[in-house]
Formats: sequence, structure tokens, C-alpha cells
Amino acid sequence: MQKTFWAVVALLIIAGGVVWFYRGALFGAVTPTDTRHTFAYTCAGGKSLIATYIMPTAAPVQPTTPDQPPTPNGSVALSLSDGRALSLPQTISGSGVRYANADETFIFWSKGNTVFIEEGANAASTTQTYAGCITTAADTTGNLPNTYADSTGAFSIRYPDGYTANAKYQYTALGPGKTISGTKFTISPKTATGTNLGLDSGLSVETLPNIAACDASVFLGGAVRSTTVTDVGTTYSVATSSDAGAGNIYDETVYALPGTSPCVGVRYVIHSMQFDNYPAGAVQRFDRTALVAQFDAIRRSLTVGE
Repeated sequence: MQKTFWAVVALLIIAGGVVWFYRGALFGAVTPTDTRHTFAYTCAGGKSLIATYIMPTAAPVQPTTPDQPPTPNGSVALSLSDGRALSLPQTISGSGVRYANADETFIFWSKGNTVFIEEGANAASTTQTYAGCITTAADTTGNLPNTYADSTGAFSIRYPDGYTANAKYQYTALGPGKTISGTKFTISPKTATGTNLGLDSGLSVETLPNIAACDASVFLGGAVRSTTVTDVGTTYSVATSSDAGAGNIYDETVYALPGTSPCVGVRYVIHSMQFDNYPAGAVQRFDRTALVAQFDAIRRSLTVGE
């Protein structure tokens, strides 16, 4: 019985050593008091990564000569969508936060809520292998499994299965010379099938440059007035409009983000057909409340680059 007890103790010690070894291999030297923050990023080209930033409680190493910055002692643990996992020490940088391996063939840059990776034969000859990476919001609803990142790192957003993303979307309803560029996320066909909802309904993230005040009304034109709404801690300028003709109804709502430059707006477009124009029993009336709730969840996942 006593031999069995000590055998179990020995196995536990060995197992603990193995766990600590692999933990150290991934994160470097760690202590329970180190500060760690983990973020998920969505990048251009369908790539993604997870970064855990590690800041030791010990102060950075102070320089031995005047006018030199202290040597940073932080590190980052990366898990890349191509299957690689690696740990990098923080290095001195004039702008942003820089992490690199010993021979400077892999460099990870972090600035605000955006990051990118450079790889090459040496620090003087690198290319961006992970570009336009921006923090991705968590899927708090469990219904937004897909992520999208603008190729320039301007924004990231989550959306449901069945939606399609069009990065070359142009909003042209304001007339000639007033086109607004953006990315549109069109609803799943299943949402509209058998109802009076148009298949072109969806949500778009749009930008307007050179706007003095980022207000929702500029995305709709005319005499539309905006109101200020705070939703889940974010303050928006909100405006709505509606138009109808030939049995079609177009309802639009724009949530603009004051203070962004270029001005960022999220547009809901709900295109439906007059329900009474259908023969009795031919279609069902679409569920507006459920559709708007889905659009709201997508909008709340928006992260704008800094």
C-alpha cells in the first residue's frame, strides 16, 4: 500500500514537470503573477491568429548608457491559422509594440487593436504574411460563427451562416456622384424563402471620407434627421428612412459612429414586397423582429481599427 502511494506521488511529480515544460516552451519563463491578455484577430485573406500578451511583474531592464530606452521584457504567444504556434520576446520599437525571434526572420507588430506579421530572410527583407489583422469580437450569441476583416484592417465583424459578403458593394440610392463604398452582408436565402422578404436585404458597413461630423443623416440624404442612441456601451448617431413603389418597400436604418474618420456607418436595408399583393396563403409575412435582432447582433460585433 505504501509503495503504491509513493508511486502515485512520483507520477504526479513527473506529470507536473511535463506540463510545466510545455507551458514554458510556449510562453517562455512564466510566473503566476505575470499579466496575460489574450485576443483573437481576423486577418485579410481568410487568415486568423490568437495572441496572448505576457507582461512580467518585474520592471524592464534599465539601460547602462544615457539616452537609451529600457529593454522590454514582455513576450507574446501566438497561435496562427496555418497551424504554427510560437513565442516571441518583445523588442525595442519606435512606434507600436514589436516582437521578434532571435534572427529577426519573424516579426509581430501590435498597434491599438490591429496587428500584422512580417517574415523573411532577415529584418531588412520581409513581407507581410498576415496583414490587415484586427481584433475580433467574441460570438456572445452563438449565432455568428463567421468572421470578416476588411483587407486594410479598417474593421472586423461577425455574421451568421448563409450570409454572403461583398467587399465591392456600392450604395447608389443617393444619385449620381454620391456613391458610398462599403462591404455588404446579404441575408441567407433561407431567411426569405416562402416570405415577402426580398433576397437583397442585408447589412452593410460603409465609410464616408472628408466628413466634418460623422452623422447618420449623411448616409441617407434629404431632410432625414438623426438621433443619438447608446447601445451596449456604444454611442451611435441613428437615422431611418422608408420608400415604396410598384409594390416594393425599402426600409433603411443607419448607425453611424461619431468621431470615426473616415466616418463609419452600418446600414440595415430591409426590402420587402406588399404582403397584400400576394394571393391568400401564397407566402408568409417575414419576421421583422427576428431579422432586426439578427442585424443588431451583427452590428454589435463590429470592431473599428485604430
